[in-house]
Amino acid sequence: MSHIYHKRKNTKLEIIKLAAKLFIEEGYSKTTFSKIAKELDLSTGNITFYFPTKEHLLAVLVDELLDFQKLLMDQEVNEGYSSLLAYCLELTTIATVCETDEVTRDFYVSAYTSPLTLNLIRENDTVKTKNVFKEYCQDWTDEQWIAIENIVSGIEFATIITNESRTPLDIQIKKALKTILTIYNVPKEKINEKLEKVLNMDYRALGRRILIEFKEYINLINDNKLKN
Repeated sequence: MSHIYHKRKNTKLEIIKLAAKLFIEEGYSKTTFSKIAKELDLSTGNITFYFPTKEHLLAVLVDELLDFQKLLMDQEVNEGYSSLLAYCLELTTIATVCETDEVTRDFYVSAYTSPLTLNLIRENDTVKTKNVFKEYCQDWTDEQWIAIENIVSGIEFATIITNESRTPLDIQIKKALKTILTIYNVPKEKINEKLEKVLNMDYRALGRRILIEFKEYINLINDNKLKN
């Protein structure tokens, strides 16, 4: 019995590893259960046994993304950035890679339009924004934090999608961050200070580096799960 369980556990991890690789290299929309099954020499029934829908597989990768983003923010704070600046850099790099990388944009758009994964993002970001903005919103209730995050996630989504007017990236970033920071009661002077720092950075190069690091992180974390 234990042997059967072990085999099934490995199968699940193999599905996750391959799906994550395909999602970030070929695109979530282009990846099908049939393709995953064929490459792993499984039936689609083997996959749906563990993951009823492709959305459930996406949720695994989104969880890993959220862990990566937390590690990145912690690292930036340890290197001397304020948590507020680290927050601004996170949205900036996401917007940057979504503008320049179609596959990454497809992944983020899918994550923000799937109810299951959007809920994961909102739950995670509610905790994050409480830590980043608590000094400016000391009298807010838990319900207020949740309600505001629902609004902010909509602003984030609007920032990462490609719009028909092709608004320059720096204007998109400035507009989004200014709106979000104002919602969280950040003083105007501090908003202008953080925006100036972010926009004076080579955020395109930063976005490219973070995308490479994310792909390496996903491969490493799923390799380690299989080995262990």
